[in-house]
Amino acid sequence: MNTGKELNYRLYVQKMSGFTRLPFSSEMSRYIDIQQGNVEAVRDRFAKVRENFSEGKGQLSDDPIRNLRYHLIVSVAVISRVCVEGGMGHDEAYTLGDIYIRKADVCNDYEGLLDIFEEMRIDYAQRMHDMRKGSVISLHIRKCIDYIYEHLHEDLSIKTLAAVVGLESSYLSRLFAKETGSTIKHFVTKARINTAENLLKYSDHPCSEIAFALGFSSQSAFISVFKKENGITPRQYREQYYSATGLV
Repeated sequence: MNTGKELNYRLYVQKMSGFTRLPFSSEMSRYIDIQQGNVEAVRDRFAKVRENFSEGKGQLSDDPIRNLRYHLIVSVAVISRVCVEGGMGHDEAYTLGDIYIRKADVCNDYEGLLDIFEEMRIDYAQRMHDMRKGSVISLHIRKCIDYIYEHLHEDLSIKTLAAVVGLESSYLSRLFAKETGSTIKHFVTKARINTAENLLKYSDHPCSEIAFALGFSSQSAFISVFKKENGITPRQYREQYYSATGLV
């Protein structure tokens, strides 16, 4: 089927109507919030976009309810894959997606579908949140991990984290290593590099912006740390994985 004429027509209509599609990088940042288990960020973001949910999104059907249902299915597909990459079990991630798609399939109410959409995103985020802290016992370390993932762009020195959780620095260091099997410094580095990997795969942000957004002192520092963790530079990583993601 030759879609060239229809594609050109729809691009023209969108341009004439002033339609601006939501930037892919913005949408991916929402998926990364889910992958990192930032439950409150996921909840807050959805609350902000709920009233004008279709704004910046493609029209997949002329029927509003069917259009929203299709968007939910697309979102489930991406979230499932992102969460598997973040450590969730393959069967768990995709079976959970099946559950929400089946819920959406029998729901013929627009607001009800939005409720399912919100529930689905929060459910995945909560499971990722719980998974990251599954082996952690103390409330202090749980609070520390939450703060790290929610403030990757800020100063995450031991002194800063100790002040956040209300413990002496050396004691926090020993407790963190005992409960997570990792030093705080290495944990922070891995969290930042894992996030950088997703941004390189699923967005077109330049390396300099990614470095700044994740709290690295410079682009060269980011490249050095990334190469140490992955054996290749961020540019090489993007060249290898960006075009192979196959995301909708």
